[in-house]
Amino acid sequence: MSHTLRFALIGAGAIAKAYVAVFAAFAHAKVVAVADPNAQRAREVADALDCPAFRSHGELLEEVPCDAAVICTPPATHVQVALDLVEQGIPVLCEKPLAIDLASARKLVNAAAIDGVPLTMAAKFRYVDDAILAKSIVDSGDLGELVLFDNIFASRVPMVGRWNTDPAVSGGGVLIDNGTHSVDIARYFLGSISEVMAVKGKRVQEVSVEDTAQMLIRSDDDVCGTIDLSWSIEMQADRYISIYGSEGTINVGWHESKYRPAGSADWIRFGDGYDKVQAMRAQLTNFCEALRGREPLLITAEDALASVAVIEAAYASMASSAWVPVDAATSSA
Repeated sequence: MSHTLRFALIGAGAIAKAYVAVFAAFAHAKVVAVADPNAQRAREVADALDCPAFRSHGELLEEVPCDAAVICTPPATHVQVALDLVEQGIPVLCEKPLAIDLASARKLVNAAAIDGVPLTMAAKFRYVDDAILAKSIVDSGDLGELVLFDNIFASRVPMVGRWNTDPAVSGGGVLIDNGTHSVDIARYFLGSISEVMAVKGKRVQEVSVEDTAQMLIRSDDDVCGTIDLSWSIEMQADRYISIYGSEGTINVGWHESKYRPAGSADWIRFGDGYDKVQAMRAQLTNFCEALRGREPLLITAEDALASVAVIEAAYASMASSAWVPVDAATSSA
């Protein structure tokens, strides 16, 4: 695949509109068609990308040749849409979560593996420049033995009436929504997650799912992690990841990222913060380069499956008020 890769964009909601900026002036690929059951929404996104619009991905695939696809539909539809693409040999970049349950996620991953079709989950925080630099510090050993991981994705977002709050469509509330990002970035730094405990907070918004939740995780290497998630409170923190080691601390922040060796009063700045378009573009670049055989996928299908396994265990924990082991067959990094 040496030519400009031709992408289908399946789904034309809010995250699809973010891909309009991602594909703008993108050297590796272009969107050649958009599909969404909402004709007006599909047309708006397609017009912005200067390509045709369709009412379904089936119609799109019959009319427009494509080399790969990005799935931006609601989570409950991910597996069937992806299976339709995989069956035609079309590589898939699927927005998170890969699926709303482990059984269907495993079905998709197995199908992609059997057919030899590349499959990855979009989890943009792994592709943030500062997160990659932080990972290099961790891997260098400068932080010493890892002891504690902390993540916060909590801000006020009105959710009443949105599909994200219909568990039949979304798979749950903030735990699966924001929490899938948390699990993926935790696995990036810590490796496999062996067990999890989750609790839901007091519900503020009039929705049928949890709008605030907390997770405790434990890695195979016995590193503990805390994760705070909310659509209803603003946790005033300038960082969204903190990693504590025996020889230092790393803060990955929204506006800057910094590292402090143990015993030092001074922080060493190493990054300028979070850039959503940069992260999504880096993610898309990795996918395109993997399709060309130039680099491996940073997030493999097995990584995506493991994220689903951790979230499923977290919901089981929320129901039982106990630590729950993560499915051992899918939890390895």
